[in-house]
Amino acid sequence: MSFTLAIVGRPNVGKSTLFNRLVGRKLALVDDQPGVTRDLREGQARIGDLRFTVIDTAGLEEATDESLQGRMRKLTERAVEMADICLFMIDARAGVLPADEVFADILRKKSAHVILAANKAEGRAGEAGLIEAWSLGLGDPIRLSAEHGEGLTDLYNVLRPIADAAEAAAAEDDRPETDVDLSPDGEDWDGDEDAPEIPWPTEKKPLQIAVVGRPNAGKSTLVNRLLGEDRLLTGPEAGITRDAISVNFDWEGLPVRIFDTAGMRKRAKVQEKLEKLSVSDGLRAVKFAEVVIVLLDAAIPFEQQDLRIADLAEREGRAVVVAVNKWDAEPHKQEKLRDLREAFERLLPQLRGAPLVTVSAKTGKGLDRLRAAVERAYVTWNRRIGTAKLNRWLAGMVEAHPPPAPGGRRIKLRYMTQAKTRPPGFVVMCSHPDKLPESYTRFLVNGLRQDFDMPGTPIRLWMRSQADANPYKDRKKSTPSRLRKHLKPGPRG
Repeated sequence: MSFTLAIVGRPNVGKSTLFNRLVGRKLALVDDQPGVTRDLREGQARIGDLRFTVIDTAGLEEATDESLQGRMRKLTERAVEMADICLFMIDARAGVLPADEVFADILRKKSAHVILAANKAEGRAGEAGLIEAWSLGLGDPIRLSAEHGEGLTDLYNVLRPIADAAEAAAAEDDRPETDVDLSPDGEDWDGDEDAPEIPWPTEKKPLQIAVVGRPNAGKSTLVNRLLGEDRLLTGPEAGITRDAISVNFDWEGLPVRIFDTAGMRKRAKVQEKLEKLSVSDGLRAVKFAEVVIVLLDAAIPFEQQDLRIADLAEREGRAVVVAVNKWDAEPHKQEKLRDLREAFERLLPQLRGAPLVTVSAKTGKGLDRLRAAVERAYVTWNRRIGTAKLNRWLAGMVEAHPPPAPGGRRIKLRYMTQAKTRPPGFVVMCSHPDKLPESYTRFLVNGLRQDFDMPGTPIRLWMRSQADANPYKDRKKSTPSRLRKHLKPGPRG
């Protein structure tokens, strides 16, 4: 059992920099302007042999109303109550400000264990602030430099007794944990008795889901509804989320790690450095995800940016589920749904057959259908088809619609096998693959989708020539050495 450490303090004192230093990766966005962090971000920290959970929080604001700053403060106070210990950071170069004294008094009331740290204390510029930190009455301040990694040994010495106490408490109630390997019950999704079983998500390896979409589509509200708590900052303002925040939870028996990403606007409109970092963080979440939920606004669905986001997920080879949010506010549901399906088939032909689910993140309606669609998309994304079955299918497709014969030379499709999954990828050995038109490749891909029940998932199909695998293809013929001595040189001239 490890303990939880929450890093709190005023904006721009270096909390996210220390968070990145402790987790060993640049997970949290860092910028010179204050107030970059808004949501709670958790990570697995390490100092020497210490392992614990660290929480990066938004800067403590003096606002207590329902404004954006007030909602950020409530989230930070919630992190203080969740954590076993709080690391209160001040800026040693700025000294102790009145806001620091107010927040120190709040922490004394809310948390039993508070560690005081004076950050940016490298050199002589931070000595005055380090001395002023004693006036807060929170014990000996730790001299830190999150940017340069100084002072982590002192932090280790303070945290070590807490870790020992946590281990002692865990030893008293030592219960062995067993991972239950969940698998889909009911029908056989794979359809091939000889194919290997699908690697089903477990608590150690949960299903990675990224929620993406335009700003103010309701991504954070949807994640909060799935979690059953206000874990992420929400509000009417567009662009609240900046970091790609990941949260682990159990979605009705399905172990899931879900990423809430920043809203993605058109590239031409993204000018500020901070927004560029936020979008890059969201794109990275898409690359690491297994299933991508593209969230649309029911009032303005399938705008150009929505199509680009969905196409990005398909090009990255991720299983895609399209969810239309704010469905509770739609007055003409049947007509709207018919128009949505028609626009989906017309505007996103590369995702033909992908699940289209209507949900309401505000009321929670449709989330059961969303879970079923995510599970089905994941199973299809992992599908493997036996080689014998593929070749029987290929023979039938060629017989029904033979490939063209450019220049009078018939193209022969000899052999087909599945090379990979996640997403499904197939290799067809044929003659003259460079002359096979793209339309015939699409014909085979659409046949795979229909005949093997793989709607919506990206399918990769590569045409290869058997000569490509011949290592002697481009090697010049040479006379065997045992025959050279019997050959006489020809006459000169």
